[in-house]
Amino acid sequence: MEIIASEFFQRALIGGVLIGITAPLIGIFLVLRRLSMIGDTLSHVSIAGVALGFLIGVYPVAVGLVFAIAASFAIEKLRKAYKTYAELSIAIIMSGGVALASLLFTMGKGFNANVNGYLFGSIFTLGTSDLIVIAVTTVIVLIAVRTQLKELFLLTFDEDAAAVSGLPVRFYNVMISVLTALVISASIKIVGALLVSALLTIPAACSLIIARSFKQSIITVVVIGELAVILGLLIAGVLNLAPGGTIVLLLIAILLVLLLFRLGRPTSS
Repeated sequence: MEIIASEFFQRALIGGVLIGITAPLIGIFLVLRRLSMIGDTLSHVSIAGVALGFLIGVYPVAVGLVFAIAASFAIEKLRKAYKTYAELSIAIIMSGGVALASLLFTMGKGFNANVNGYLFGSIFTLGTSDLIVIAVTTVIVLIAVRTQLKELFLLTFDEDAAAVSGLPVRFYNVMISVLTALVISASIKIVGALLVSALLTIPAACSLIIARSFKQSIITVVVIGELAVILGLLIAGVLNLAPGGTIVLLLIAILLVLLLFRLGRPTSS
């Protein structure tokens, strides 16, 4: 258990705890609005930005963030253009992100090993700059959710009613997309771009089983996210496993336990 006292593990724990708050918190809004796949889309686009960052010698997470935010605006534009087929916007942007990332990978073969850390996560290599990015992202997300909770609640459950009541729906849609881009960009070095959507969606899936109100859902997703991140890091550190994969598998295990519990619980007459 000496690993727990090591500096790199403590940095990983701090980063993990912060992301364990923000990713599930944003994820609950995405899941309830049936936009679960937006996490996958923005993470793939973000990886293209990371690859470009390595190619031009700029901090990769910053370039990935710019790409993810640009993609979030593009998704909103396409959602308006294809109102009846809004999911097309996600498919189009994801395809573009994957294509651009693959092109940049072939242009910079020397940095492919470094990019792998962003694909699958490398939380034990978090540096001070990474922690600063994660901490700033956490503060922004918490302030936004805390101050705009009523508006986000109305937008999440009835966007048409929100528009009729005078709520600037477009602004809040963009805000949620940008916050998602921030969280994903900050998370990819922790769980990896290929797994980050799990941290956004699986805690929300768990909350749909056990929560009885929107407030309970918010509390539940954060608790489950933190439980998976902390236990996952401890298990991965002690057993020398991949941290991102361990965290995601723990989330799936928690979901399966909750599903089995619900199936085994007698229904009230």
